[in-house]
Amino acid sequence: MRNKNVHKTSVGGQALIEGVMMQGPKGIATAVRQSDGEIVVKHHEVKHIRDKYKFLGFPIIRGIVNFIESMILGYKMLMYSAEASGMEDIEDAEMNKFEKWLTDKLGDKFMDIIMFIATLLGFALAFVIFFYLPVFIFNRLNLWADSALTPWQGTIEGVLKIVIFVVYIALVSQMKDIKRTFMYHGAEHKSIACYEAGLDLTIENVKKCTRFHPRCGTSFIFVMLIFSIVFISLLSLVVPAELKQNTILWMLIKLPLLPIIVGIGYEFIKYAGRHDNVLVKVLSAPGLWMQRLTTKEPDDEIIEVGIESLKAVITDNPKDDEII
Repeated sequence: MRNKNVHKTSVGGQALIEGVMMQGPKGIATAVRQSDGEIVVKHHEVKHIRDKYKFLGFPIIRGIVNFIESMILGYKMLMYSAEASGMEDIEDAEMNKFEKWLTDKLGDKFMDIIMFIATLLGFALAFVIFFYLPVFIFNRLNLWADSALTPWQGTIEGVLKIVIFVVYIALVSQMKDIKRTFMYHGAEHKSIACYEAGLDLTIENVKKCTRFHPRCGTSFIFVMLIFSIVFISLLSLVVPAELKQNTILWMLIKLPLLPIIVGIGYEFIKYAGRHDNVLVKVLSAPGLWMQRLTTKEPDDEIIEVGIESLKAVITDNPKDDEII
């Protein structure tokens, strides 16, 4: 029998280091498990630029703005969770003499510099793997095929991106620390699923719920990859072959499409969160399948953290949390 309290919400979150961040009608809150076993729950004040400039809330544009803000917020929350969980204390204890000398000389700026460099390297690595590598591989294949693949360049590059993404996630998911983070990712999804099903937020109820959710960031990435195949394939038909053979130039030509794809992907994920038709099921299927890699079944202690973070952002009346 269907639960009459079933409802769709706009509540979403992110897995952190030994914790979960949730966004809901009561704002943004994190729940982090400290080294002594205690769960610390904290509300965070975040100002959205779209609240200041109304045009940034228009369809498509809001998706681009939300993506950028989510990246910034996610980074800040990860840094907070590292501190709150006690991970920074462990890292400090493991510092070598040179690192301790730098810390003494630079103070708090040392970690800021390290994180800035790590972020730059991360973006550079992502650009090489997901932008440069598919074009490079296609050009080598096309050269071997005597340019017979040129009409299918956009489609083949898109498929290569998906293959690279799946392989990358499959390899990363084998790392011990990443596996644990993916368990917190699973707790985030299962807690939201429990709440949307109209069930009480208890460990036993959450354990019975699915860890796959159509509004997940994994699904968002897959939707963008699918849309990019369509858009890049159409663009490939009108761009001269000699321009596409230049790897760097072809990437620069495609770059302006990225914000548009992000914006459209956001609108679809938002639509998928409140609909359950054939289109949503088809386009959401690859992302939901990938969540088998990016989420893991959490234990009771991790589920407890997910529940506490969700409770901190929802209201007593479920209707207040429904998607508008």
